[in-house]
Amino acid sequence: MSLASTPLIGAGLVALYTLTISAADGITKLIAGGYAAPQLFALSAALVLLLTLGANRLGGQGAVAAGGLRTTCPRAMALRAALTVLACIGFFQAFRLLPFADVFLFIGLMPVIAATLSGPTLGEPLRPSALLGLALGVLGIWCLMPAGLSAAQAGHAWALMAAVTGTGSMLCARYIGRYERNALAQVFYPNLAIFAVMALALPFVWRPMPLADLAWVAGYALCLFAARWLVTVALRLLPAYVATPLMNLQFVWMVVIGYAAFGEVPGAGTITGVTLVIASGLWLVMDDWLPRRAQAQQRA
Repeated sequence: MSLASTPLIGAGLVALYTLTISAADGITKLIAGGYAAPQLFALSAALVLLLTLGANRLGGQGAVAAGGLRTTCPRAMALRAALTVLACIGFFQAFRLLPFADVFLFIGLMPVIAATLSGPTLGEPLRPSALLGLALGVLGIWCLMPAGLSAAQAGHAWALMAAVTGTGSMLCARYIGRYERNALAQVFYPNLAIFAVMALALPFVWRPMPLADLAWVAGYALCLFAARWLVTVALRLLPAYVATPLMNLQFVWMVVIGYAAFGEVPGAGTITGVTLVIASGLWLVMDDWLPRRAQAQQRA
């Protein structure tokens, strides 16, 4: 992989991530109403663990499973696992207590959090030329959600905690990716932590599931496994403040699915917001790609 092409490949992986995670979110909305969060998370995490072990066995020492499930960064991996669990709990509580629009506003602020933390934690300070891209992304989120936040309440605290811990988990993934290429390990250990925590509550909330719902959970786990593997590889190739705005492409998938599946015609504010989100992601990718291409040309 050439230095110049790295940002473009990373951007493509993030785009695939947004598609798979949007599919997982859709399945969650379909079946989560009848079950408690620990049941859904414990079952899906167990299935993701089985998929990870299977991929590791099938991959051997190939590119997919380079390094197997070993990690050379146990402390950073433990921190990533803990932050992932906190983010899952935070987002579930936020979606339970708040309208989707309010929660998505906090998701849209994750690039700003990543930009703020990337310098002191990873030594990747934000370039001045990237500020405009971030500003476009934040403006696009507010256009998509013009109603803004309602009166502050507990759900907003959960959403803020989830956004901070979720961004922290991504920064850990970026850090670990500097030292090892075994992306499956970064899928395995956070899901092991989710399973361990949620299994503690499982006996108190378990409800029998018909085969159809089990099939949906299996589909959710498959989408989640693909999404987490894709984002781990992407964060090895892209700075976190570039990857997180691209993740706002989830809003684009929401608009497309809403129109195709439910006949929801987007308004002018939605179209403007989607355009700004796309422009923000492209700006940041180009801001990261052009200097790399210049370096590659100088070396050539």
